[in-house]
Amino acid sequence: MKGAIFLIGFLFTGIACFAQDSVVTKKDRKRDVLLQTNYGDIVVRLSDSTPLHRDNFLRLVKTHYYDSVLFHRVIKNFMIQGGDPDSKHAKAGEPLGEGGPAYTIPAEFRVTLFHKKGVIAAARDNNPEKASSGSQFYIVQGKIFTDAGLDSVETYRLNGRKIPAEQREVYKTLGGTPHLDQGYTVFGEVVRGLDVVDKIASIATSKGDDRDRPLEDVRVIKGELIKRKKNVQ
Repeated sequence: MKGAIFLIGFLFTGIACFAQDSVVTKKDRKRDVLLQTNYGDIVVRLSDSTPLHRDNFLRLVKTHYYDSVLFHRVIKNFMIQGGDPDSKHAKAGEPLGEGGPAYTIPAEFRVTLFHKKGVIAAARDNNPEKASSGSQFYIVQGKIFTDAGLDSVETYRLNGRKIPAEQREVYKTLGGTPHLDQGYTVFGEVVRGLDVVDKIASIATSKGDDRDRPLEDVRVIKGELIKRKKNVQ
């Protein structure tokens, strides 16, 4: 797999921006996104703090871009990744992870948005600007950390950058992938269906390579906008 860490998988060199599309309205921005999969439903709430990623994801959902794509890379206790349009009709064992639109999205790192379990974030290649893929995303499963484990992440993975105390508590209780913080753009989180994320993350995957494709297809049957429930914050 090309690129840093795992999330990337494709090297489009399109301009670091994306075309705004009038298909996204202000009303849409107050809706959640339902990803119907063959393993259950996942509901994602996008962050208004990352408007470029929010509007891009909404536009792709409204134009049915994600319908039939696979979660083509799965790593237990880490993440599930999807959004490659080439996966829609892929044969068993076919390498995936290099598909997507010919543009990238400028990074939108926010201190308040971190890689706790259940967040959705944008995959990318190892471009120096850390610009995001135009379509590929991942949902964090992660793992629970101890203080010693977080200290190690700060020293060896975050180059000495300290994880805020309140975020450390989340990583010690809910879990996540702290070494990705401020390196990949988090742009929302799962508000329903974390059990589905866990179920998908436990699926058997290919061995002997770095693609981690599930042996059984995990498909986004359909993505659609839905009204937010008032009792979900």
